Amino acid sequence: MTGLPDARDEDERAAMLEEGRLLFCRPCTFFYAAQQLEHLPEPGLPEVAFCGRSNVGKSSIINALTGQNSLARVSHTPGRTKQLNFFNLGDRLVLVDMPGYGYAKAAKSVKEDWQGLMFNFLRGRPNLRRIVLLLDSRIETKASDHAAMKLLTEAAVTFQIVLTKADDMKPGVLAKRQEDVQGLVKKYTAAHPLVITTSSETGIGLPELRAELTALADPAIPYA
Repeated sequence: MTGLPDARDEDERAAMLEEGRLLFCRPCTFFYAAQQLEHLPEPGLPEVAFCGRSNVGKSSIINALTGQNSLARVSHTPGRTKQLNFFNLGDRLVLVDMPGYGYAKAAKSVKEDWQGLMFNFLRGRPNLRRIVLLLDSRIETKASDHAAMKLLTEAAVTFQIVLTKADDMKPGVLAKRQEDVQGLVKKYTAAHPLVITTSSETGIGLPELRAELTALADPAIPYA
């Protein structure tokens, strides 16, 4: 689903979507990268981190949300990125691009590093407001996805499932996938109840996702 169920009426929903559009129209710039926990930037603005299997479309969705084609680098080598990349969005929210997980050919040491760094980041980041957990709508939920959800639940960090690449799906097949994922939400106490279906290619679901993330940002400073 791509709705905003907490919106009490159409006017409120429209206002939320507009606030999201305005925030994501603001400049978004890369400002920090960290490969080790001790090298993380000092906590500041609220943070939202994007997490998912290698090649699930993390970089593509960050680029699509911000309207910048090359803000987050799209790697053609799955499992290659091993660092946390931080982006400042309008001095109100930080977007964090996390390394992909679950790539079968990734070295064991890389997988262990991911679990260690990611768990420590998730567990100890006071300004981390939410994890956006991306799942490919075209394929079944993998064991590595379940492991990530378990890790997120153990770290007591709220995560919201976002389905990607929905433009490649037939409506009936997509509806079944959405139903299956909604069932997953009920199994994990840290899961946010709203599942958003998106496409970086067509823009499906992106306004709703922008609105969700804007609700976690620092409030806008009114003009004098």
